[in-house]
Amino acid sequence: MPEINYLWAPPVPVSLPVRGTGARFPVNRLFFVGRNYQAHAIEMGTSVDKGSMRPVYFTKSSANLALSGSTAPYPPETRDYHHEMELVVAIGEAGFRVDESAARRMIYGYACGLDMTRRDLQAVAKAKGNPWDLAKNVESGAVCGEIQPAGGELLRSGEIVLRVNGEVRQRADLSDMIWSIPEIIADLSTYYHLQAGDLIYTGTPEGVGPVKPGDRLEGSVEGAGSIEFEIGEAE
Repeated sequence: MPEINYLWAPPVPVSLPVRGTGARFPVNRLFFVGRNYQAHAIEMGTSVDKGSMRPVYFTKSSANLALSGSTAPYPPETRDYHHEMELVVAIGEAGFRVDESAARRMIYGYACGLDMTRRDLQAVAKAKGNPWDLAKNVESGAVCGEIQPAGGELLRSGEIVLRVNGEVRQRADLSDMIWSIPEIIADLSTYYHLQAGDLIYTGTPEGVGPVKPGDRLEGSVEGAGSIEFEIGEAE
């Protein structure tokens, strides 16, 4: 096979550490579930009727993934940057139009994640009916901890909590999710050919709020480990 003559060096593949191993989890795509906790939907001015609605999704570039323990600058063009603590599901095998039992087998592991959001830009986009990309697809705006192999376990309950500078901001239970993990995977697989390496951020509970430079975020999800992230000074 002939050597490829790139004009410049291609990006280094994005990966996450896997707990208890020396292996790395190669990251493919980042999917996010919106409004998967009723109390959060209400605090954002809406509500969810599971009987008549399907999950809402958006994506972020894997180039914007930040590792737990890192520091990232307060992003430009916002004055209202918000934290959203989430359980992340790491997909370990491909699937398309799968049922819930097959969806469960696709789970490689779990992690803690932060969906950082330029909330003021999101509000403007919502009001104008515009896409959310500038609000959600923020550089270093998808934070993820190390992957905890699932070992066949399906997380149905367990505390999810986020502290900012030691103060609890978000606290709920995974059982509060409107759509379960298998339901999310099965539904998302009707839109996409899911692949090993995909990450699914499963939604955030109530209590989202602003952060500022110097703030330290510490979160955990029972069965999925913990996460740390610090907000640096704006550039």
